[in-house]
Amino acid sequence: MEESSSVRAHPGPHPEDNGRSTQWRNWTGFWFLGLCNNFAYVVMLSAAHDILKKQESENATASVRQNTLLFISTFSRYDCNPVSTAAVLLADILPTLVIKLSAPFVVHKVPYGIRVLFCVAMAALSFLLVSFSSSVWMSILGVIFASISSGLGELSFLSLTVYFSRDVLGGWGSGTGGAGVAGALLYSGLTQMGLSPRVTLLIMLLVPLAMLISYFVLLVPPDSLPQWKIREMQNAAVDGLLRFVLPLCLVYYAEYFINQGLMELLYFPSFFLSHAEQYRWYQTLYQVGVLVSRSSLCCMKIRKLWALALLQVLNAVILLLAVRFQFLPSAWVVFIIILYEGLLGGAAYVNTFYFISVEVNRHREFAMAAASVGDSLGIALSGLCAFPVHSYFCSL
Repeated sequence: MEESSSVRAHPGPHPEDNGRSTQWRNWTGFWFLGLCNNFAYVVMLSAAHDILKKQESENATASVRQNTLLFISTFSRYDCNPVSTAAVLLADILPTLVIKLSAPFVVHKVPYGIRVLFCVAMAALSFLLVSFSSSVWMSILGVIFASISSGLGELSFLSLTVYFSRDVLGGWGSGTGGAGVAGALLYSGLTQMGLSPRVTLLIMLLVPLAMLISYFVLLVPPDSLPQWKIREMQNAAVDGLLRFVLPLCLVYYAEYFINQGLMELLYFPSFFLSHAEQYRWYQTLYQVGVLVSRSSLCCMKIRKLWALALLQVLNAVILLLAVRFQFLPSAWVVFIIILYEGLLGGAAYVNTFYFISVEVNRHREFAMAAASVGDSLGIALSGLCAFPVHSYFCSL
């Protein structure tokens, strides 16, 4: 069966979407889907780090590694961990990248309802694995399951938006931006209250449940949506898709090169915040910037995606030079740059998929899924590049 005409046509409002209540339910549904889809991905980084740290401290064979860390920390001009946080990033992003490179060509054979159930199962399993982890490999496996859930969920829900009015893209983008802030604040807040990482993660099993409710209860799907049916689709080659994928890839490459390779090295000893507190505020301000810009689609739209990419590269160059020559006067300046970095990254993401929905007239469902590889590819490449850069500065 050929692709539904509702996907090929310019996606104006469907008859079911005429009511304000239905539009609000769909927007809110996609907001929660974005929040829940990225939530486990965000939380796994912090939670896995806590559990791995506990496991390493209990491992008697870690003494050699601890001596090495002490030696490097003592003789480096940078107060840094010799193992870049890019190591955790790669474990978190590579499964997503593999899924996004392959799934768009075959995933249409799996109905949307089945995909959502699979993503929910993977997210719940990731929380359970990391929560009850008794070894390093269990924690890593939990991170991988969270990555699989997030990657398949992102390309599936982006494809799903073509069956609804275009404003649901704003809800999806805002929800994914909110996941970074909500995930970090909720995990930190619950553990700060005295709850163990294990109990905190078990509480967060409510998030996969919320995804189920958002999709099966909150959304009002149109009749054209292939909810449980296998839908055949011709092999699609979308002309001009690279003009969206390449700038998105470049934005995320520069963005995560900053976050994973440079951010830990931007330390100001005389500032009133400790190194850990400075790093935590960098991450928080970045997530706030992403949330604001991913929620901006209802207010403004930016078509010049390459301009956003080049501005993000300029950010990376400035901060790389700042790490090397240490010319920035205060952490306050870095706070502003990091917030601006988050604004650029979030704007690039949400505007990329908005203009794909506007300008790609054929195989739009496939195009939305295929273009999602751009951010993951950029993140993976930045992780690889961050290793040698981070190691170089730590050795000085």
